[in-house]
Amino acid sequence: MITRCVMSYPIDFRRKVISVRKAEGLTIRETAKQFRIGKASLVRWLKRPEPKNSTPRKRKLDKNALAKDVEQYPDAYQKERAERFGVCKKTIWQSLKKLGLTYKKNSIPSKNQRKRQAGTSAKKTTV
Repeated sequence: MITRCVMSYPIDFRRKVISVRKAEGLTIRETAKQFRIGKASLVRWLKRPEPKNSTPRKRKLDKNALAKDVEQYPDAYQKERAERFGVCKKTIWQSLKKLGLTYKKNSIPSKNQRKRQAGTSAKKTTV
């Protein structure tokens, strides 16, 4: 899972930038250049100096429930699991991949695969 670490400027710094802009009568572009911040950031700060409170994202799919479902229904298709959990097939696929669960319908190689495997190991290399 990829997590993003979002660094925000301290509220004191934000307020200082806004007060300097008002005191000196600078434009947004000039203020951003002087403090080496993005223009979009300054525009956001003018609307709301305090950063938004962030909460962890809630997941639609419980990984433990998915693992139990795999134990209970080992032959189920991802489509069937998606219907049971009320999510799309891609969510099931990604979650199974993160859990390290792979599934192959037939663990015994087919006749053609056995022939190919036997043919590659039987080849001799000539020098």
